[in-house]
Amino acid sequence: MTIDLPLAHPARTGSGRDVLVAFAAGEFAARQAATRAALRARGLDALVVFAQESHYWLTGFDTAGYVFFQAGVIAADDGMLHLLTRTPDQRQALGASLYDDVRIWLNAEDANPAEDLRALLAEAGLGGQRLGIEYATHGLTGANARLLDRALDGFAATEDASDVIRSLRLVKSPAELAHVAAAGRLADRAVEAAFAATAPGVADSVLSAAALSAILTGGGDVPAGGPLVNSGPRALYGRGVGGPRVISGRDQILVELAGSHARYHACIEHTIVTGPPDPRQVAMHDVARETLLAVLDEARAGTELGRLDDIHRATLDRAGYAKARYAACGYALGCTFRPTWMDVPPMIYSGNRLIMQPGMVFFVHIMIPDGRTGLAAGVGQTFAISEAGPPRVFSALPVTLFQR
Repeated sequence: MTIDLPLAHPARTGSGRDVLVAFAAGEFAARQAATRAALRARGLDALVVFAQESHYWLTGFDTAGYVFFQAGVIAADDGMLHLLTRTPDQRQALGASLYDDVRIWLNAEDANPAEDLRALLAEAGLGGQRLGIEYATHGLTGANARLLDRALDGFAATEDASDVIRSLRLVKSPAELAHVAAAGRLADRAVEAAFAATAPGVADSVLSAAALSAILTGGGDVPAGGPLVNSGPRALYGRGVGGPRVISGRDQILVELAGSHARYHACIEHTIVTGPPDPRQVAMHDVARETLLAVLDEARAGTELGRLDDIHRATLDRAGYAKARYAACGYALGCTFRPTWMDVPPMIYSGNRLIMQPGMVFFVHIMIPDGRTGLAAGVGQTFAISEAGPPRVFSALPVTLFQR
């Protein structure tokens, strides 16, 4: 199986440069218009973009350069889109993004890119204006935020506007959902590959290699996180750890991974056992499956997101796993970059009053790490909220305990 979706669409920047980007030009035009409308509604004159997800969603700019100081500027009017980045990212910005104006800051002992950004903003006529800043992102370190605040002090009024584009990205377009669906198919193939590689005497890292190979040979990307393949006592961990462990003749493996296509992710979680399964673990898995299905049944348009975790908590508590369960049962997914595939906020926790809307994509996982027995059971699926009725689930695999 190889995913066959177009990943290079011809487009032209406002400044007249021909480029190739991941979505059709009309898709980006709609995103930029929605962003500008949101800025005007907030009384902001411009947004300074630091989240790589925002760069990508707004303009198609795809890079790992966000680990350095890198800023985009979109004004509330219909002016040019500006980018300040480093030389290694220049060709990608010019050839594969809709940024009109690409500026470079140079590494030097006394370099201060925040001052370069201030000069760019002044040239764009944004001095003395109200600027929104994307602070809540891995693309703006604490040190760089301090540089930014000092550079803009007295130059313009600033406020945290991390939610502007993030909120717009929550509801996926049909074109985005096509990539999520492709990622879901890749995730299924990755789990199947990991299961096929499972055998006593094999290192659990071999399962990770098989999963990643299935995603990449299927036409996907390296996911923004994981895969998490934890065996034996590590199956109770909530995060992956370094170093392989050899699988034994009677063992447990928790597999949580994401397929990724055009940076859009679909996550999946399953439990694998080798040898005769422990009856207690079979019962735990049955509870996890029952909980997942109950949560999916409640995932309807017009319902508060926190209701999903209410069901998660109530079902596991009733089964005696109140101390084992997590405090949240999932999160939003979308286009994300390292270090995580989690597209948060929002998280799925009790009391979250966000109303689910058609096109929103979430991952729910039911994880039961039972410290009393040393056994674990986990299941999880990615789904999109439908216009009416139950959600669209992006996995065709059965929710079952995989036995080797």
